[in-house]
Amino acid sequence: MIVGYTTGVFDLFHIGHLNMLRNAKSMCDKLIVGVTTDELVSYKNKKPLIPFEERIEIVRSIKFVDVAIPQTSMEKFEAWKRLKFNIMFVGDDWYNTDKWNEYETQLSKVGVKIIYFPYTNGISSTLLSKKIRDAKII
Repeated sequence: MIVGYTTGVFDLFHIGHLNMLRNAKSMCDKLIVGVTTDELVSYKNKKPLIPFEERIEIVRSIKFVDVAIPQTSMEKFEAWKRLKFNIMFVGDDWYNTDKWNEYETQLSKVGVKIIYFPYTNGISSTLLSKKIRDAKII
């Protein structure tokens, strides 16, 4: 059985999120998704618009997701120790960054492959938040 793993904040769930989850599920038998907790998001000096409990419930409801769990740490190797996934999926905006090169080195030693999916151009939760603010909806 091939176990896949990906993570994200999944704030203001959008088509880019759905595309990534659909593509990830097509490459594994079981897809585990780590949803970033509100506390962990705060390390970037950000605050999600949608509370964690609602975001994880949304992700759990997506038919491509087999299991959604809280992501309380950014350490991917620690996640592998707990979950034993074979493939990790991430957006290609992280490709060839120092942090992800380090993750690739660590994870390749235990046989995990990292697959970078193309970032969906023109859509992100940050852009959606800005559009909402600019429209003075919030």
